[in-house]
Amino acid sequence: MPLPPVLEIRPPSGPVQAEVVIPGSKSITNRALVLAALARGRCELRGALWSEDTEIMVRALSDLGFAVEVEPDAREAANRTIRVDGRGGEIPRAGTPDRPLPVEVGLAGTAARFLTAMLCLGRGTYRVSGTPRMHERPQAELFAALRALGYRIDDTAGKLPAVIHGTGPRAGHADVSAGESSQFASALLLSAAAGGWRIDVRGQSGDELPYVEMTRRLLEAFPAAGGVFEVELDASSGSYFAGARWLLEQVPATRGSRLDVLDWPRSGWQIDAELPRHLPLPAELSRERDLADAIMTAIVLAPFAARPTRFTELGRLRVQECERVAALRTELGRCGAEVEETGDTLLVRPGPLRGAEIDTHGDHRVAMCFGMLGLAVPGMRLRGPACVAKTFPNFFAKLAALGAGVLDARSGAALTGSELVA
Repeated sequence: MPLPPVLEIRPPSGPVQAEVVIPGSKSITNRALVLAALARGRCELRGALWSEDTEIMVRALSDLGFAVEVEPDAREAANRTIRVDGRGGEIPRAGTPDRPLPVEVGLAGTAARFLTAMLCLGRGTYRVSGTPRMHERPQAELFAALRALGYRIDDTAGKLPAVIHGTGPRAGHADVSAGESSQFASALLLSAAAGGWRIDVRGQSGDELPYVEMTRRLLEAFPAAGGVFEVELDASSGSYFAGARWLLEQVPATRGSRLDVLDWPRSGWQIDAELPRHLPLPAELSRERDLADAIMTAIVLAPFAARPTRFTELGRLRVQECERVAALRTELGRCGAEVEETGDTLLVRPGPLRGAEIDTHGDHRVAMCFGMLGLAVPGMRLRGPACVAKTFPNFFAKLAALGAGVLDARSGAALTGSELVA
């Protein structure tokens, strides 16, 4: 049963005493799936996220001819054990120039970028396409790097849909900027060993970009000849519950809560695992230096801070699932927050909030940010909540387990069990 078109979140009536298990990292799962396909032998991914984005990647690998097995995870409903039979850099299936093999990526940016690079290793023609919003997102930097390596890409003004003419591994060198999206660099690095490519990431502090560093460390740790790989929890998804732990203490009715997020990542691979270190919020946080997607979590917490908080270098948020800077400013404003937008900076002042009907803009992170806010602000309603399926399909079930009411806003009926899963 799908989630209703509008959900209402009601705060818990008293202090929360709970432990929360967070699903596996989307970023690590989709990187690991590509590496498993390129490995020599069978790879078993444990604790892998099973959501819209990772299902898209698994489906694409299956369509490309890879043998993939998926089994439930006993500990977490949104995780799976996934086994992939790697082909040592070979792509089993391909199309022809007059009939390219279709590869659908939906709104999954990681799948779109990682597969585009990987498909160059095939021997044939592929057409990569996604949703209308995916077709608006930038790809030109990745296409340019692949052309520098000697591959032909037929694109649409630097965006998808695009036709990839794979000609197999070929030694070459390309440099790429991670300024527009670190996924371009990660896509090239994931396929570099199989392709014989030498990739340089250019730009200021390029070697230190968090998601590029995650890719490099994953390349070092992954069993390239087959074996078992454990996927750690998703720190971006966990940020809503790390944020909730702090938020519940700001509200008299829930003060004295004890909320523990189990198995918090300590590998250093995910910059969003740093969120607890930034609570209470400092005077300024940067999207480039301090947090990645979890800066959105911090932004919606800022009205509860003791002083104004400035969030800087937010430009990349504008070209993701929605125009996230505008979405956060607009929806916080509906709740009565005082938010100033200047360039790629938001200044959020502390002050009381009121419930409102929030447009999620079809963006899973907007939905989860304001769902978290519903733990403290009565009357929060979310339009289009099913978008959480992209990375965290049982998010609302986790909220309900904290004692929050999750209701069909139109009928007032409380949702339970499978009704809470997108």
